[in-house]
Formats: sequence, C-alpha cells, structure tokens
Amino acid sequence: MCDLVARTGRHQQRYEDGRRLVAGCIPFRYRADETSGDEQKKVVEVLMINSQSGPGLLFPKGGWENDETVEQAAAREAIEEAGVRGDIVQFLGFYDFKSKTHQDACCPEGMCRAAVFALHVKEELASWPEQSTRRRTWLTVPEATSQCRYQWMQEALLTGFSEWHDNWSKGGSAAGDPI
Repeated sequence: MCDLVARTGRHQQRYEDGRRLVAGCIPFRYRADETSGDEQKKVVEVLMINSQSGPGLLFPKGGWENDETVEQAAAREAIEEAGVRGDIVQFLGFYDFKSKTHQDACCPEGMCRAAVFALHVKEELASWPEQSTRRRTWLTVPEATSQCRYQWMQEALLTGFSEWHDNWSKGGSAAGDPI
C-alpha cells in the first residue's frame, strides 16, 4: 500500500496563452558497462513508463499547478507516475504538443507546453501512487528513442537530454537556461 497520493483534478492547473502548462522529466541513472570490460565506464539509462492509453513508452509528466514551482511539479510527477525521487539537475527546454485527452474549457484545442528537466534518480520507491497502472523500464538512450510514443518526447530526449548530457559528461558547461 502506498502512503503517497496522486493529485487529481484541474482546479489549480496553470494555463498560458491558451495552452495547458505541464512539467515533466527525463529520469536517469548510471550503470557499469559490463560489455566494455572497463568497470569505470558508465552507461546512462533513462526511465520510461507505460502509457495508460496505448502502445509506447513515456517520460513522467503532468499538470503544473498554481501552488508549486515548475521544478516541484516535475519532481512530483516523477514520484506519482514512476515512483522515483532524485535531483533536478538541468532544465532541458520547452516542448509544445497537442493532447487529445486533455481538452477543457480553458484549453479547448488541447494545446500544451511542457517544461522538461533532467532528474538524476537517487531512489526507486517500492510503492508509489500509480504503481497499479504504471510499469517502469530502464533503457539506454537509443532504446528509449525507438520505444518513445510521442515525437515531442523523442525530441526532448535527443535535442534536450542527450545534447546536455554529452556536453556535461565531457566537463563542458551546461546547456539550456534555468527557468
């Protein structure tokens, strides 16, 4: 039984210029690369979850509410949907998309703008609010790219996360502006 409860409803949902504002993250971790024979070499893996409405995998994301910062919303969604906690380490960008399932009076066209962050996972929870409907899967970036359900999430992974991570892991400066 999970002691955490997922937020529901839209009464505190943020909107801007006719778009619903959402927050999400690309959870990541490192594992030793057994294939190279070099125990010091690490492989980056990202965490994806199943979609509740069809095939393909997703990154945790959901509504950004009035009583929280965008970073808090992204971290909350990681806990609620994927059952992970960690550190938000980088803002990766804004990604616009159309949601067929989240049209409402404030956003009749279903347009959304997602603020996406890199979240370095520190803890995987044994129980979490959406564990009965969500499966979590750790994948390499190429695996995640091929299994990602939405084009905008693939873009966030490749142009946001991968470019930032490649630069950051080589000791470069962080790409992307903080919010």
